[in-house]
Amino acid sequence: MGGDLAIAIAVFLGSAGVVMFCGTKLAVYGDALASLTGWGRLFVGSLLIALATSLPELSTNISAVQLDPPNPQLAVGNVFGANMLNMFTMSAVVLAFGGKRFLVRVAPEQGYLIVLAAALTGAAVLFGGLKWGVEVWEIGLSSIVLVVIFVVGMWWVYKTRPNTDDGEENDPGMSLRKAWLMFGLVSLGVVFSGFFLAWSTDEIAGITGIASSTLGILLVSLVTTMPEASSTIAAARMGAADLGMAGLYGSCAFNVTILFYADIFYRGGILGNQTEPAHFVAGGVAVGLMLGGLVLVLARKRVTSAIAAVALALMAGVYIAGAIAVAAVGATEGEEENAVTQMAAMTAGIPGE
Repeated sequence: MGGDLAIAIAVFLGSAGVVMFCGTKLAVYGDALASLTGWGRLFVGSLLIALATSLPELSTNISAVQLDPPNPQLAVGNVFGANMLNMFTMSAVVLAFGGKRFLVRVAPEQGYLIVLAAALTGAAVLFGGLKWGVEVWEIGLSSIVLVVIFVVGMWWVYKTRPNTDDGEENDPGMSLRKAWLMFGLVSLGVVFSGFFLAWSTDEIAGITGIASSTLGILLVSLVTTMPEASSTIAAARMGAADLGMAGLYGSCAFNVTILFYADIFYRGGILGNQTEPAHFVAGGVAVGLMLGGLVLVLARKRVTSAIAAVALALMAGVYIAGAIAVAAVGATEGEEENAVTQMAAMTAGIPGE
């Protein structure tokens, strides 16, 4: 058992390192494409950078539902955990790079994107609680609804975007062809390493008895959101507040649609319905933090620097409290899973360990 756990941890650390490296490079080459194509930072932040940095979540979640046996709790947990952690990243980065001084450089039109991200996350939590069982070609109707909301919402965000960027375009130092080529290569690296990340996490859950939902929310999401954190910090350093903020909230919005893409590969029912109490805790905390960010963006010029700093610190504290609550609920779930295993063994006449 000890050897198996050591191997699983080694694979996890190795694949996590590749995911973080490739995910960070995705943000770099995505930003280069923004300059070379002239698409602009706001569009790239809310869509291209968001999609690029969310590839680890996409790859990991599809891999999780293709394991033998599938681990849907890990996939769902990664979605809610990533969104919750993205909001911690937002509060920490804004606080570290000036607080109110950072917020006043954020365009009010970001509010539309924030509303979309919060609505999608809230809808996923609601559908998970309702256990809506309607399917279309073995894909949950709830998953399809989430994608429709995302597409319509992103069109809305595009139509309401500001006419100017929050920073000047910079020379990426590469050709358009090279940018696309490198973007594709690191994308493949993320997809490949994501499979091993999901496999190793599933092995760790099985060996240690920790609930998969907890690992997905706290551990896997920490790794898969590193690209978002890296790109946000980079944007803050170059004064591109809109790029950083849009990248985080755009990633949150896209993360929810991963339930649809992973549902295509999941054959154990509707993926969004495979929720556990820890998922509802994480989803609720994520929505609350998003709405807190919305208030700060809309009131950024009216609040004092001290109030903004306190609010941002409070948001970070809420994430920590939510993570502790997830761990506590997940520990209970793990005990229940072990109890079920013990009962099954006793029923079959096999002595429990």
